[in-house]
Parts: sequence; C-alpha cells; structure tokens
Amino acid sequence: MEQLREVITRYNVEVIIGLMIAFIFVLILYIISEFRINHITEKYNALVDGVDTVNLEELIKEALEEVELVKKDYEIMDEKYNAVDKRLKCAIQKIGFIRYNAFADMGSELSFSIALLDEKLDGVVITSIFGRDYSTSYAKSIANGDSKYSLSVEEMQAIDRAKKYEDYITNI
Repeated sequence: MEQLREVITRYNVEVIIGLMIAFIFVLILYIISEFRINHITEKYNALVDGVDTVNLEELIKEALEEVELVKKDYEIMDEKYNAVDKRLKCAIQKIGFIRYNAFADMGSELSFSIALLDEKLDGVVITSIFGRDYSTSYAKSIANGDSKYSLSVEEMQAIDRAKKYEDYITNI
C-alpha cells in the first residue's frame, strides 16, 4: 500500500490526466447509451401507441394469432382460386364468328359459323346454313384447334379468329 501511495504522489499529474481521460471516455459511452435508449424508447412508444393497457407480451400474442388467422384464410382462398382456375381452363375463352352468304343468289349474309374454344383450343364450331327453302344447323367438335371432320372455309376462318381472340381482346 505504501508503494501505491508513493507512485501516486510522484506521478499525481499523470494519474489525474489518466483519470480525466477515463472519465471523458466513460462520459462519451454514457451519452451514446442515452441516445440508444432514447431511440429504443421512441420505437417502443410507437409500438404501443393507441393501446390502453401497455402489455407488450399480450400485444405480440394477439398479433401472432391474427397472423395465423390470415395464413389460414390465405390457404382457403388459394385452394378456392386453384379450383376456379382449374374449372375456367375448360370454359369458353376464345370465340370466332363469321357471317357469309352460303349461296350466290342469297343476300344479307344470313349463314354463319361460330367457334367456341377453351384454353386448350378444345370446343365446338357451330354452323348455320340459310337457304330460301330451308335452314340447317350442325356442329363439329374441335380438339386442339383441329377437327376430325372436314371443315368448310368459313368454319376454318371462325376457328382462326377464335385462336386470335385473345390477341384481339388485349388490343382493344
């Protein structure tokens, strides 16, 4: 102990300068920690703003329960979306229509062909031929944009228009 006293008395100026440097260093660390605490306090206050009873644990539990409910709702909606999407693939999505005169002596383009196709270009082409004394309607199945039955020029035009229907709709 006596040696410590002797060192302090001999180097008292250096010891005081060292203590002052240590004090300034501790003071700087204190100021930095105060800024950090204030920043965290502001975040906490923003988090619990508008909450009557400030119980952060209960608040977090409620938020997590709501997130779980949203996840379940999302899964249900995703299943419903997939079911609707699956059904819509078979729905009529492409339509091609053409009117024409089936006979040279007839006017007003009363005959027509209409192609009704789904996403995979499966469907039907319906044709109605109008004559002076009769009118005939018939349908031909379409698979992958083609028919196993022979097609008239007008029926092929209706199918081509149906294939281009999506491009036509997007350009409107």
